[in-house]
Amino acid sequence: MDKYCFALDLKDDARLIEEYKEYHQKVWPEIIQSIKGAGIENLEIYCVGNRLFMIMEVNASFSFDKKQKSDAENPKVQEWETLMWNYQQALPIAKEGEKWLLMEKIFQL
Repeated sequence: MDKYCFALDLKDDARLIEEYKEYHQKVWPEIIQSIKGAGIENLEIYCVGNRLFMIMEVNASFSFDKKQKSDAENPKVQEWETLMWNYQQALPIAKEGEKWLLMEKIFQL
């Protein structure tokens, strides 16, 4: 299984951060289905302050291109992403339109 790690920021507002966390305690079933259907076996999101860190473990069927295409064609995923963007903000180094940025692994014990 491959593992990918991503980073993203939330808007630095305590109320919005709590709301974001609440949404992730009850993620819509269609979103869970989309994640699992893409070949993502495990997905975890961690938060410190307003910084998010996501770990994604995928099986051999996973493809970033296929996931992006599938998400673009899924109205419920688009609705979720639009909703989440009310809480999220791009990292300062992000290009226009980028949200979660893939992190580079620099160490492993």
